[in-house]
Amino acid sequence: MTTIRCLKVVILAGGYGTRISEESAVRPKPMVEIGDMPILWHIMKIYSAHGHTEFVISAGYKSHIIKEYFAAYFVRRSDVTFELASNTITPHGGDVEPWRVTVADTGDATMTGGRLLRVREYLDDQAFCMTYGDCVADVDITALVEFHRDHGVLATVTAVQPPGRFGTLNLRHEGNRIEEFVEKPRGDGGWVNGGYFVCEPGVLEYVDVDSSIWERGPLEGLARDDQLVAYRHEGYWQPMDTLRDKMTLEERWASGDAPWKVW
Repeated sequence: MTTIRCLKVVILAGGYGTRISEESAVRPKPMVEIGDMPILWHIMKIYSAHGHTEFVISAGYKSHIIKEYFAAYFVRRSDVTFELASNTITPHGGDVEPWRVTVADTGDATMTGGRLLRVREYLDDQAFCMTYGDCVADVDITALVEFHRDHGVLATVTAVQPPGRFGTLNLRHEGNRIEEFVEKPRGDGGWVNGGYFVCEPGVLEYVDVDSSIWERGPLEGLARDDQLVAYRHEGYWQPMDTLRDKMTLEERWASGDAPWKVW
């Protein structure tokens, strides 16, 4: 793996997750677990496998749950001695990642562009990675960052072709005979926004208010100014938009063959 400078990673984790309300009614969608760990943790592990270990979590809805999770993270991963009389805690060892995590409450109703704008003070006017807190992939983050630098633009988006929801049948022109069955092929061939962005500080000039939707005005403006390029990812990519998506991810993780487990 090529040595690259560590970039801060912004993870958008503040939405309501209405399409998976069975889970998000009691916690933010990024805290919904795959296996026994939140999908947010899985995303962070993907980045840290490529050397990016400083995270800015742009939280909103039930942000206290994310803060409490990281506040207790070391204790949960360690043996602990409790001195009840003095109210002290002594952790012993522990399998803990060398991460630095900033959790910023960016408001319940703030849109995706506004959530990025609200964490500007934590980015140190440097290039940064950014993604959504509900999608895992086996994106080669190192190659993505190098691609971005080679193109000299303000933003790079990872383009993906999502899988279709259903198997397809290729029927003969006459009759009912099936010539070919393909279980859940790629979608209609179109490329879509898969998250996993790399951005320069200049992208923040395209965001002005909390109501800015990153995927509309800012990205449209960057494209219009020839400052947006696509890194084509043809590997695994799976969002967790619905309970069905969560079950798909759970099955892959339980099988021991989760494609996004690159660590």
